Amino acid sequence: MNAAAEIRSKSRAETVQKIVTPRGIEVWLVEDYAVPLVAVDFAFKGGSTQDPTGLSGTATVLAGLLDEGAGTLDADAFHRALDDKAIELSFHTGQDNFHGEMKTLSRNIDAAFDMLRLAVNEPRFDTDAIERVRSQLIAGLRHEANDPNAVSGKAWREAAFPHHPYGLPTGGSLESVPLIGREHIAALRQRLFALSNLKVAVVGAIDADRLAKLIDRVFGALPAAPSLTAIPDIAPQGAGTRKVIEIDVPQSTLRFSLPGIARHDADFITGAVVNHILGGGVFSARLFKEVREKRGLAYSVWTQLHANDHTALFSGGTSTKNERAAESLQVIEEEINKIAETGPTAEELAKAQKYMIGSYALRFDTSTKIAANLVSLQTDGYPVDYLDRRNGLIAAVTLDDARRVAKRLFDHERLLVAVAGKPSGL
Repeated sequence: MNAAAEIRSKSRAETVQKIVTPRGIEVWLVEDYAVPLVAVDFAFKGGSTQDPTGLSGTATVLAGLLDEGAGTLDADAFHRALDDKAIELSFHTGQDNFHGEMKTLSRNIDAAFDMLRLAVNEPRFDTDAIERVRSQLIAGLRHEANDPNAVSGKAWREAAFPHHPYGLPTGGSLESVPLIGREHIAALRQRLFALSNLKVAVVGAIDADRLAKLIDRVFGALPAAPSLTAIPDIAPQGAGTRKVIEIDVPQSTLRFSLPGIARHDADFITGAVVNHILGGGVFSARLFKEVREKRGLAYSVWTQLHANDHTALFSGGTSTKNERAAESLQVIEEEINKIAETGPTAEELAKAQKYMIGSYALRFDTSTKIAANLVSLQTDGYPVDYLDRRNGLIAAVTLDDARRVAKRLFDHERLLVAVAGKPSGL
């Protein structure tokens, strides 16, 4: 399908029903009876940024415990009940949102929603389960202590967001995780889980009336409003800083960043296209061609345009031999400077638009992907018609737009760079 045909294709927004339950919970529903499955995705605003002071990782521990026993069921009994009905249930946290997902066969809908109700409302937080989840996190953190990707990411994060929750690890630290107790976990759940900060999407073989009753059964008893700590906005810091953390490994891992463009800024879509041209595309990106194909400096190199609730960020990374780390960084900086000065070419713009428009459908090829994308739209503050407008916005980006935004993104500050390894010449 070509780009124009994709833009003209059947409306995605028209398939989404907005329903409101008797308890006032808004749910985005896509009824689909092609397969006998139901996928549920939901999020509470407020993720790891709401961890108690000095206890980073609390939201991650909470996510790990919600399916480790609830109600009268201990961890083993809870998992057996899920397995017996082939119910998939999981939880995880990001910086700004706490997420849950469930998938079930249609014939087990009632049992699945009841298991979800128990996990959300009656988690046990048993001592052995807490210890097990904390031990798993600690083992991972010890492994990361010698992982150059994790080490460079930590150093970069601390430099970019000093004295801010974004500068703290979502998964906690070796110092904080052992201190996280049952009272901290239970208190965070009580603060986060509420009706007014809940976003829900459901896709599959279920009608609106039945779903409304089930959603109220799961979430209806939650408090009306959360008790969230206010998080200040922050611009990424550390422009021009070079942080090198020595680890005795043969390769160096580099992380770099600049301030980005806010999610609802009029230039955000254009910025996403420019980022694709520079380093967000796989084989077509400038950095891929210059760093890997022409010079063989690295297997991969990437960039992203992030838009969190409280910051906007351009970032990227690569891994290369220690003796070629300085050369790799020089090439990356040169390409960033080039695109700032002259912008992309018409050919690069056309290729990026075609790829971004054509690949959008891949985000909606399963029930779970559709549900996740609908929740993401809600947490990001987009209306449902963005599903149809998004490709048109990308197609409307002109060469002048792309050159102007490339200059806006890259022609002002030097990169913050964090490197882990034994790089030569940095």
